[in-house]
Amino acid sequence: MRLLRSLGPVLALSASLTGTAIANDDAQPESLDGIAQSDDDESSDDDDDFLDDILGESDREDSVKDEQDAVRSGDIGDTVGSRNEELILLEDEKSRRRVIKTIQRKNFMKINRWELSPHVAFVANDPFLNRYIAGFGIGHHITEIFAVEISADFSPDLEDGDWKPLTKQLVEENRVSPDISKLTYFGTLTFQFSPIYGKVAVVGREIIAFDIYGNFGMGATRTADDLTALQAENDPRAQATQYQVHPTTNFGGGLRIGFGSNIAARVEGRSMVYIETVNATTLEMKNNFILQGSMAFFIPVMKR
Repeated sequence: MRLLRSLGPVLALSASLTGTAIANDDAQPESLDGIAQSDDDESSDDDDDFLDDILGESDREDSVKDEQDAVRSGDIGDTVGSRNEELILLEDEKSRRRVIKTIQRKNFMKINRWELSPHVAFVANDPFLNRYIAGFGIGHHITEIFAVEISADFSPDLEDGDWKPLTKQLVEENRVSPDISKLTYFGTLTFQFSPIYGKVAVVGREIIAFDIYGNFGMGATRTADDLTALQAENDPRAQATQYQVHPTTNFGGGLRIGFGSNIAARVEGRSMVYIETVNATTLEMKNNFILQGSMAFFIPVMKR
């Protein structure tokens, strides 16, 4: 009995210690559960942020906003699929296809029109004679490029008035007989080809049309030998061949400048090549280069 009384305090202390341990054991899971619960919440938030970074969910709202701004401004690509964006694309395509015309309508046309061209000319390469020519041409323009023209020309015989200073010196002073024959009449049929056309602005206002052309054809030339210069007035053979008609080739080119719709000016050069008989015994090839200026009148009249 005395032993139990002596052991009572020990047993009471042991019981209190055991209760404390039990109480501590019971509280430990709660604190551990609390800590685990807190750790789980934080790790869950971290995992969500990590997945958002991978999937790009954090930028999705910014991306949508950028696309909406692009649609409003019209800065969109071909792959955008909304109807508003397709309408903007169509409007941009129409604006890109719009054509601005900078070339004006031609105010000078030749097709199916007749060209009447009085002209004056002279032989530029004759060292002995001054030969002045007047003539008239009629042409028909089949297209803007091709035309056919007939012309007839006359050069008056002024006898020794046609002589150049060199000829006077040879005949009158040196008693030398140069080979002199004069063009008197000639006619040609030529084909005209106008491959180059253009316009120029004069003083920034008036528009002048022009074209560059070439021509070639055939014709006939009548010549007269100058028996005085040849010093053969009484020579029967020279008299027999004084007047001759020669088949002639004609080729050259020129520039036509249009003033308005119905009037033009022409400047051209052409060579006339033929073979003539000199002094009834000698054949000689002649090449007369002619410079010519003319005014051209077109009919029917073209209304502006």
